[in-house]
Amino acid sequence: MAKMMKPRFKECRRLGLNVYGHPKAMNRAKPGSSRADKKLSNYGKQLLEKQRLRAYYGVMEKQFKKYVEEAKKSKELTGNALVKILETRLDNIVYRLGFASSISQARQMVVHGHINVNGKKVNIPSYRTKVGDVISLREKSQKIDLFRENYVTNLTNNLPYIEKDESSFSGKLVRLPEREEIPIEIEDQLVVEFYSSI
Repeated sequence: MAKMMKPRFKECRRLGLNVYGHPKAMNRAKPGSSRADKKLSNYGKQLLEKQRLRAYYGVMEKQFKKYVEEAKKSKELTGNALVKILETRLDNIVYRLGFASSISQARQMVVHGHINVNGKKVNIPSYRTKVGDVISLREKSQKIDLFRENYVTNLTNNLPYIEKDESSFSGKLVRLPEREEIPIEIEDQLVVEFYSSI
């Protein structure tokens, strides 16, 4: 499985945005160290937003392009559709539910078989969750302190499209998210323009 292996904090400083959600990620950021601080052409701005969105979700370029093509076929705005596709990936939902402290940890949990979807083990991070799907921590995995602690103490990811059930270490995608509810700072229209121009 291909994955992003760049130093995370350095990547955040380069992109000028805390795409990994770590509280210390931007501590060493200085004015002028980000690409966003430089004068960029239209293409440069579009490229930067594309790189930011990819980094948010930890998706490789080849797969990201497929998502863009799929979003273009949607009836809604391409940018909104793209973000919704990325947001409903299993690794992201595991992160949003609070089982993991980062997307990369969520991806690892999925790959290592700690997650069930509707009672069945799913170990594919890019698996697309559907409305009504119940995502739960496997019974054996509930005994792992790190996962339990993450889930119980995580209060930051209370999103209106996700429902948590702490008693059963599970959560449900109750509806598709609206774009403004998704907690990422991206101008998705620039991402769409980037792929339209190449």
